[in-house]
Amino acid sequence: MTRKWRIFARSLLVWACLLGLAITNGALREGLLDPVLGAVPGTLISGLALAGLIFAATYVSLPWIGARTVGELLLIGFGWLALTVSFEFSFGLLRGIPLQDLVAAYRFEGGNIWPLILAVTVVSPWITAKLRGLIE
Repeated sequence: MTRKWRIFARSLLVWACLLGLAITNGALREGLLDPVLGAVPGTLISGLALAGLIFAATYVSLPWIGARTVGELLLIGFGWLALTVSFEFSFGLLRGIPLQDLVAAYRFEGGNIWPLILAVTVVSPWITAKLRGLIE
């Protein structure tokens, strides 16, 4: 397997893990945070936790992924963004959620910070590579 394909396959596997973290985070928000704290604080805390989880998982997995150039790191980040948005809309529509409700998740309302989480998803490979000294 060439280096580029290895990076692609590993970054795809890491994204699948990020997806699992996001689903678990959402279940915990709905099952624990929202009932105890209310929807707005629960959504905000859950969003901040997810952003932190994405950053931490990226920090831990990046050496294994093997990306070393800014271009590779940004490609991974934007790839994760595309996969995430595609999953959100596809899964939501399959569940019968109206398109307008899916689009509403991209607004900063009611404690929702989903756009910030998407930004973290894009930049976390590059930022963690800088922090780890993998790039200059």
